[in-house]
Amino acid sequence: MAKTGADLLVERLLEWGVDTVFSLPGDGINGIYESLRKRQDKIQLIQVRHEEAAAFMACGYAKFTGKLGVCIATSGCGGIHLLNGLYDAKYDSQPVLAITGHTAHDISGTFFQQDVDLVKVFTDVAVYNERVMGPDHVVNVLDQAVRTALGQRTVTHISFPKDYQDWTVSDDKRSSTNVPDHSSATQVSQTVVPDARQLQRAADLINAGEKVAIFAGRGCLTARDEVIALADAVGGPIIKALLGKGVVPDNDPFTTGGLGLLGTAPSQDAMQECDTLIMIGTRFPYLEFYPKAGQARTVQIDLDPSHIGLRTPVEVGLMGDSKAVLQALLPLIQRKKDRSFLEKAQKRMGHWNELLTERGTQEAIPMKPQVIPHTLSPLLNDDAIVTCDCGNNTTWAARHIQIRGSMKFSTSGLLATMASGLPYAIAASVSHPGKQVVALVGDGGFTMLMGELATAVKYKLPIKVFIFHNNSFGQIKWEQIVMEGNPEFAVDLQPIDFAAYANACGAKGFTINDPKQADAVIREALAHDGPVVVDAIVDQNEPPMPGKITTDQAIEFAKALVRGERDRSEIIKNVISNQFHEAVATKGRSLLDILPGRG
Repeated sequence: MAKTGADLLVERLLEWGVDTVFSLPGDGINGIYESLRKRQDKIQLIQVRHEEAAAFMACGYAKFTGKLGVCIATSGCGGIHLLNGLYDAKYDSQPVLAITGHTAHDISGTFFQQDVDLVKVFTDVAVYNERVMGPDHVVNVLDQAVRTALGQRTVTHISFPKDYQDWTVSDDKRSSTNVPDHSSATQVSQTVVPDARQLQRAADLINAGEKVAIFAGRGCLTARDEVIALADAVGGPIIKALLGKGVVPDNDPFTTGGLGLLGTAPSQDAMQECDTLIMIGTRFPYLEFYPKAGQARTVQIDLDPSHIGLRTPVEVGLMGDSKAVLQALLPLIQRKKDRSFLEKAQKRMGHWNELLTERGTQEAIPMKPQVIPHTLSPLLNDDAIVTCDCGNNTTWAARHIQIRGSMKFSTSGLLATMASGLPYAIAASVSHPGKQVVALVGDGGFTMLMGELATAVKYKLPIKVFIFHNNSFGQIKWEQIVMEGNPEFAVDLQPIDFAAYANACGAKGFTINDPKQADAVIREALAHDGPVVVDAIVDQNEPPMPGKITTDQAIEFAKALVRGERDRSEIIKNVISNQFHEAVATKGRSLLDILPGRG
């Protein structure tokens, strides 16, 4: 029997090593679904409840496997729904291929049902973006889409008219220039190392430094040993971007943890005091947290040359794979005898960890959100996979979940979108059967794609979802108060009983509203053989304060309270408590200095 265009597509995906796709069915991709049905013993279709989740899952699959993520959606509305998850992949440099259906080729452009030109729609998000022009075009287009996605670590898109999916090569006439079998499914190594001259320039700069800090991102997740060896050689702390949380364990003596609003005060101190900065595999976007102009000489290592010098002035740029570059660079680095810069950072980190323990073991009611990740963290397996949404929950996860062993962690990075935590967890569980997978999400983000809990139930994925339930868009609330100096507005959420919802979906639901219950409930949830939702009712007025607060943020916060913030007394009580115990708060940076009525 002659192969259809859809058969050629699916078989070529298999040749590229694709074994999993995420999708929701539709008439615009029925031909592709039939080909997937016939090959379901070789390629797994994960049926989702919303196409946005399919794209998030493809991105999460790429993040947790290093392989190509693939999502498929029907024409028109289905393809449009993919966009948010595809931008997440684009901004975090993940290889994802989106395949969408399209109206029959000879009715295209005539306002037929679902006749949306998705090639035009995807122009910005997809680096390679083509419409299939017939069965003899399928392999050529697919090969180029996969090569581009993997080679440039980005998003690509194929639009496949529904009639071409059913056509066979006998229905098509190959052009004379389209020589049969000229394209191949060839995987290539991305191991790139700069030349010896550039490596020596970088080494000379680093060796001349007295206070050297290392800033590590997701680009060096596979270079743990090399990053630690570098830190040992230069006698400097390892500061981690959020997506680089898994680069080194959080209890490693060389790391001061994260940077930025979600980070630690010791990391910010190290950035403010270093005279030399080594950036590895990161393009952390928040410019105010980098060393001030002229303060530090910088070496940057990145596989993408367009990232070098993007965020801060760079004196020596090394293009290449982080692990390979560090292996070539390390023999040129002179071990520093003066360890005082590192020792100061380590002492500060000891105080910071004491502070985290104090905040994570509070017994106050309403329950403090820090209690959940602080209690959960030591109960996780050494090879667990942790995902989180974007919002207040990101702060609590970033600070209180302690990476150890071979644990993996990710969230939406540069796009910083809500709703990715649950789909990421599903993708992690699909791609790593048997591994413990945990998602920490906010009630706002969870409700956006809460239907995907049914997906976890359908495929018997034993993910554990912890919801920080504060009945508000908490991150936005604090941005209104602290960043803008305005009282909160339109951030309240209608309460939902998430434990009851979980049980209705066929999962197991728990509720925690007392910190004294946390350990027992979390242990029971982790032990359950199946998907679980833990509905954690937490204090709405607990502020996710940065490791160090700027004077401008403090002033705007005070303005909001003066203008009439409705929960003023509770907020002030929490902030004063937190700031009083903040080991690094100094005059001019503490809210205590400028709160109304405090001088």
